[in-house]
Amino acid sequence: MVDLLATSPDTWRDRATEPPAVPHELEPPREGSFTDRVTALRRRHSLRERRALENYAQSRKPERGWPVADNQAVLHFLRALLRDRKRTFVLLVVLNGMAAATGLVVPRLLGALINRTVAGDAASSLNALAVLVVVVVVAQAGFTFLAQRTSTVFGQDLLSSAREYIVRTILQLPLGRVESASSGDLVTRVTRDVGTMSRSVQYGVPMSIISGLTVVLSIIAMLLNSLVLAVPSLMVIALAYPQVRRYLRKAPKGYINEGATYSRINSTLTETVEGARTVEALGLADRRVGAGDDDIAVSAQAERYTMTLRNLLFAVIDVAFNLPRVVTLLVGAWGYHEGWVSLGQITAAVLYVEALSGPLDRLVGEVDRLQVGAASTSRLLGIAQVPPDRTPGTQLPDGPDLVGSDLRFAYREGHDVLHGVDLTLDTGERLAIVGPSGSGKSTLGRLLSGINGPRTGSVTIGDVELVELPLETLRTEVALVTQEHHVFKGSVRDNIILAREDSSDEAVWDALRAVGSDDWVERFPAGLDTQIGSGNTQLTPAQAQQIALARLIIADPHTLVLDEATSLIDPRTARTLEGSMNALLEGRTVVAIAHRLHTAHDADRIAVVIDGRIVELGSHHELVAQGGEYAALWRAWTS
Repeated sequence: MVDLLATSPDTWRDRATEPPAVPHELEPPREGSFTDRVTALRRRHSLRERRALENYAQSRKPERGWPVADNQAVLHFLRALLRDRKRTFVLLVVLNGMAAATGLVVPRLLGALINRTVAGDAASSLNALAVLVVVVVVAQAGFTFLAQRTSTVFGQDLLSSAREYIVRTILQLPLGRVESASSGDLVTRVTRDVGTMSRSVQYGVPMSIISGLTVVLSIIAMLLNSLVLAVPSLMVIALAYPQVRRYLRKAPKGYINEGATYSRINSTLTETVEGARTVEALGLADRRVGAGDDDIAVSAQAERYTMTLRNLLFAVIDVAFNLPRVVTLLVGAWGYHEGWVSLGQITAAVLYVEALSGPLDRLVGEVDRLQVGAASTSRLLGIAQVPPDRTPGTQLPDGPDLVGSDLRFAYREGHDVLHGVDLTLDTGERLAIVGPSGSGKSTLGRLLSGINGPRTGSVTIGDVELVELPLETLRTEVALVTQEHHVFKGSVRDNIILAREDSSDEAVWDALRAVGSDDWVERFPAGLDTQIGSGNTQLTPAQAQQIALARLIIADPHTLVLDEATSLIDPRTARTLEGSMNALLEGRTVVAIAHRLHTAHDADRIAVVIDGRIVELGSHHELVAQGGEYAALWRAWTS
């Protein structure tokens, strides 16, 4: 007898016949001359660049998954943030300009102090100049404090608005698109990319402004001090421009490719964790570990590409930013010998070069931070480019009657899972939808609740298309509760009144009693104020499901679609729960999708769905008497 469990891994795709995740060309040679190794390094860098460009191009118009916005969208987003804060932005620039300007006055004053000392001026004159230096330093400290405070407020305000925008965008995503795309990619974007964007907005933007302004003023101060000393140093610094430009051109695509590899890692990890029991049962652990290793190896290659870009940039910058110190001293010595510059000018020039290297170095560092942030922002803004799946109209329903006509739906083009379903529900009717797994029950429920629009046909409520109703109106008409529930971080009360925030505590307790959860909530020391969710009191899956049902009761829609809504509760509790909810559901239209046939037994009508079609429709007793599909299911259930 064949051991199916032992041979189950053999039925999966054989990855050994596929090309390796990382081509052999990207492996460094273990032997060879120095020249051979350098040549191989250049080949690997070129291959990594090609892979990054291919992935970047694919991210623009992905067949599945989430798109990536272009640079224009990122600039428009940043301009919009700055435009709403013009006064703060201007104040930030002015204060930092004043702080930089006062700081740049000090080298000139010190240079003048040296010149007067060499010239043998009177002590009173030197003392007055020294006092002026102290006054300028104190003024610079004051301007710097005010500038840093403004910068902090500005950065925090930018961060707040950017996060709010991203949250609004995510909440407006079409649910059908969310479920069809990679959850790992979306999780990566709303966690890692949001964090990266936040750091960039909070620190990168203000610091870039400050550093850029300081650099410009420092260059002006150098030129005003002495053209002879300034021009050679600035020419040396300018040698870094081609490499900086090259980096700015290539880095964004590399960082976007990096983000895509992180999404790939999260997708594989999420699938493995969610299917851990299946992986263990089918002996697929080694394959899943191998898939994770491949993802990490691909990500490492993407990071090596951007790391090489940074290393090339910093190598050039280190030379370009440090060499001016030597150039200034050499030119200064020669100029002083020729009588073109004074010791004071040389001193000031050296201090300016020293003062310029710091802001330049910070500016390059912040530009790198901004490049990473821009890549993350473009991935986040790509979510906003997902087209809506509906165009809300202005017409409102004139009644609660729910009608589905000629419903067809496909998750993949050319592969319908529903085939011309017609269904009319009377107000207050209880309809149970039953059938084998994969028959299309949940898909029909999603269409009846307006989550997805049909490929052909229509679903109307009160003679208005569901997908033409604004979402806030739709959810007061029809609500879907599935077997997947989420407990938000907050109090029990907050979790339940999400749909109607003006609900009273009495209404909350009524909802909890209706779903049979008031007893365990009362046992909490803080009652409705008990904090639940991540990091707080943990609820069992059954308790989380009851919270979701109580939330539904508070929402008070006139039509409910329950897709295995009590699947995580044991059968006896589920039976009790459904019985206690009957009085509350009185007068509402209920569509219950279930595998537990006791739910169907109590329904007014039962729709039996087989292969995307309703093959039987009637009451429990009528269908049992027919001896068809439902009768067979009932016999299997009760035997």
